[in-house]
Amino acid sequence: MPLPLDPLLEAMPVGFMAINHDWVVTHLNPAGSAVVGTTPAELIGTNFFEAFPANLHNEFGRVYRHAMDARVPQMIEAFYPDPLNAWFEAYAVPVDTGLALYFSDVTERRAAQGRLAMLARVGAEMTGTLDVADAIRRIPRLLTPELGDGSLLTVLDESGRPRDAGSWHVDPEKRDLLAGYAERRLSGLPADAPVLRSLRGETVVTTGQAAFDGLPDPEMRAIFGKLGPPSVTTLPLLGNARVVGALTLLSASGRAPSAENLLTAREVADRVGLALHNAWLFDQHKQLAEGLQRRLLSAPVQPEGAEVVVRYTPAAEAARVGGDWHDSFRQPGGATVLVIGDVVGHDTEAAAAMGQIRALLRGIAAYSDAGPAEVLRGLDAAMTQLDVGTYATAAVARFEPGAAGCTRLRWSNAGHLPLLVVEPGGAVHQVGSWRGERLLGSGTDAPRSESVLDLAPGSTVLLVTDGLIERRDSDLDVGMDLLRGVVTELAALPLPELCDELIDRLVSGRPDDDVALVAIRLDAPTP
Repeated sequence: MPLPLDPLLEAMPVGFMAINHDWVVTHLNPAGSAVVGTTPAELIGTNFFEAFPANLHNEFGRVYRHAMDARVPQMIEAFYPDPLNAWFEAYAVPVDTGLALYFSDVTERRAAQGRLAMLARVGAEMTGTLDVADAIRRIPRLLTPELGDGSLLTVLDESGRPRDAGSWHVDPEKRDLLAGYAERRLSGLPADAPVLRSLRGETVVTTGQAAFDGLPDPEMRAIFGKLGPPSVTTLPLLGNARVVGALTLLSASGRAPSAENLLTAREVADRVGLALHNAWLFDQHKQLAEGLQRRLLSAPVQPEGAEVVVRYTPAAEAARVGGDWHDSFRQPGGATVLVIGDVVGHDTEAAAAMGQIRALLRGIAAYSDAGPAEVLRGLDAAMTQLDVGTYATAAVARFEPGAAGCTRLRWSNAGHLPLLVVEPGGAVHQVGSWRGERLLGSGTDAPRSESVLDLAPGSTVLLVTDGLIERRDSDLDVGMDLLRGVVTELAALPLPELCDELIDRLVSGRPDDDVALVAIRLDAPTP
């Protein structure tokens, strides 16, 4: 029998339902009727589990039975399936007559929370990596199901041509279908297609049927039909006031996005667009720094009776590019000189300073025909006189004829890594002190020391920068040990292969810091 009408229960905005000990519904207020879509007259007097059969097995039913049996109030927030298809927050309170349920639809609140969480995930994806292309491929899956059942991300390349860079669908069985659609959809689209309009700066919302009718290719229409056809929302990706791509959202329900979802989609599009613009600036900066550095590094000299190989690998991060250099040239007296160096700093300014120091060293060595120690002393003096204003490390190795068919190695080291010598039999030795002498740019022209070593025919000498061995989680001693071990393994390879494999083994082609390497192998005696 219905409870007497309570003005407070009838007026409150929260749904209220009373159930007796036999699970018969005895009261339903207007707010509750609006939530469950059933009038009090239809529901009162019916068995609760017959009226809401999903509760026989779901979490709501478990919580309500526990509250009734244990006489303990319970609270639950969960999704209720068909026919309600909504999120509910419910309080089950035991009373003398049975159970009092207070409930409300919290779908919008949950959606808002989901949108905020999604925005946070998108922000983390775009700001937490320098590999923006990889992040873009993952963005579409972050947008489902909050903003739609499927999404596609289109970007413009440097020439302004669009390409679909990523797609995702909430239904696993439709992901390959959507990926196939993404591969074909940009070819042959009419000028008024939603994605093309967004690439011109317009936000477009269109029905699935209209989008289907606008596809000129029968194969594309067939694929799109299998996807729904879903309603389509496309938004421009704006980066610093210019369009850099477009975001496409698909809704299988066919409904247009809510105002809240459209606002969130615009926020996502703006974040992705800004990240794409910043990525373009990052790439331009990296290309500038790397291009400047490569132009300053000349091809190696190839002296008679020896082979010289040089390698330069830029850092994975643009900000780390700039200071390392290698060089090789002949002096007037016929000696071959190899140089390895590293300017303090990692940016375009370091690359410019490197070019200046490298040119000074070349000029001093070519004019004076002096040995390595005197060349470095003269370079110190020139840097002070010209107020270069930076510090650098360098090792200079000069190769000249020695006694009994040997080649004499004469070197001097200004704070750089030691040289490695590989004997013809494959034994590897570190020569010179670990840290050498003071850095270049120290402001003094005090004499520098010089060392001499006679090399047998077939010997190899390696000079490298610390980007090849330096790691954030270990010191240079460990790195040098690893370098010697790898060189020992590779010693028998031809010199170009040895250098390539060395870089591949130690930094996998993507070093944290830029890497320069110069190597010479003396010809082995003819049998």
